Amino acid sequence: MTSTSRSESKTLKVGDTAPDFTLKTGKRESWHLADFRGKKNVVLAFVPFAFSSVCSAQIPSYEAELDRFKSYDTEIVSISEDSQYALNAWAKSMGTTLPNLSDFYPQGKVVDIYGVRHAGGFAERAVFAIDKEGIIRYIEVLNSPGDMPDNEDLFEALRKL
Repeated sequence: MTSTSRSESKTLKVGDTAPDFTLKTGKRESWHLADFRGKKNVVLAFVPFAFSSVCSAQIPSYEAELDRFKSYDTEIVSISEDSQYALNAWAKSMGTTLPNLSDFYPQGKVVDIYGVRHAGGFAERAVFAIDKEGIIRYIEVLNSPGDMPDNEDLFEALRKL
């Protein structure tokens, strides 16, 4: 973990049960965290803004490592406060297949539950790894929305699951 991040959110820490939620994907399909309980590990990547330069590099970096995530029996999704329509266009522009979840309405409800709302009102750049039992095993919240999370730190945490 870099010195510009923390390993707790404002509401959650490693070892807590991940709060359940259902959000819509950019393709307007429902995505429910509890559907993965007992089946797969889940990585939630909170991102500030679709189409921003760092977010548009972060999501393709996960797409490029999709086989590694699958080898750890892990589903990875992004969450932002952007609309489903913006997220669908963003995914098409990046050529990514990962689910991009919209926390648009009510604005930032899941962002707030997970304690990752930036003082500017948008989602902080944050990554949570949740094991198959629904327990949070890794948190990285970057102090600056312009910083990029370290995929190797995340993969090290997934290796331990």
